[in-house]
Amino acid sequence: MKRQNQSSVVEFILLGFSNFPELQQQLFGIFLIIYLVTLIGNAIIIVIISLEQSLHVPMYLFLLNLSVVDVSISAVIMPEMLVVLATEKTSISFVSCFAQMYFVLFFGGTECFLLGAMAYDRFAAICCPLSYPVIMNKKVFMKLVICSWGLGFTLGTVQTSWVSSFPFCGPNEINHISCETPAVLELACADTFMFEIYAFTGTVLIIMVPFLLILLSYTQILFAILKMKSTTGRQKAFSTCASHLTSVTLFYGTASMTYLQPKSGYSPETKKLMSLSYSLLTPLLNPLIYSLRNSEMKRALVKLWRRKVDLHTL
Repeated sequence: MKRQNQSSVVEFILLGFSNFPELQQQLFGIFLIIYLVTLIGNAIIIVIISLEQSLHVPMYLFLLNLSVVDVSISAVIMPEMLVVLATEKTSISFVSCFAQMYFVLFFGGTECFLLGAMAYDRFAAICCPLSYPVIMNKKVFMKLVICSWGLGFTLGTVQTSWVSSFPFCGPNEINHISCETPAVLELACADTFMFEIYAFTGTVLIIMVPFLLILLSYTQILFAILKMKSTTGRQKAFSTCASHLTSVTLFYGTASMTYLQPKSGYSPETKKLMSLSYSLLTPLLNPLIYSLRNSEMKRALVKLWRRKVDLHTL
């Protein structure tokens, strides 16, 4: 990332929740527990799917990729935020700040497209079960995964390079939990109007388009569920779809409010809470919603555990 314009700022100060010093210790404890549970939950999913051959099908391989993204985005944001909570105020270098911005955009963008691909996979499996092996063959699956990661990489590279080219001459206090684009952009000493137009347009395409496609897919899935004759099957499908949509709405809703809002749209504390929703809650909930409630995942976990126990008893 080249700094094309001269900036007098060599580091930023992340304020985090420094306005509430009396809550710092409690928040540190809560967020640390959530972070550890997120890492463990997603790591379990990655290990199970990687080791269990029966789960090497598109649905579970998409979940594996989603867990990798969730672990990554948590690892990019949470350690720095825990440091901020522990010290109440912390400095972060110019390069580290923009590196964090890049990875937040990279993994966040990748998750947007992965969730869309997963909705399409479920739509094909439920609405076109006979044609599913042809619709979602290995080649199509690979294209969807590579496109998701590639588009996330492009988003992070283009947007971070552009923002880092603006001059930053002070103040250097970022009133946020991480170096997210909107928070850093407020400190730029230049006209950012053209970038804001690009960012708004890009966000609509990256967040709203996949979200609308997901809603369309689940609408078709809903009609397919209503045609099911089995009451138990309908209830199970409804439960699964409702939990999936809850996670998707939480992620896309808070992300769009963060990146589509006008500069003065929300208070700094509200922005922090919205950021926490998609960077902290979504990676925590996804393992519970998508995998750990799944009977095949549970069977695979028990199978791997028994295999481990048998090896120890030999």
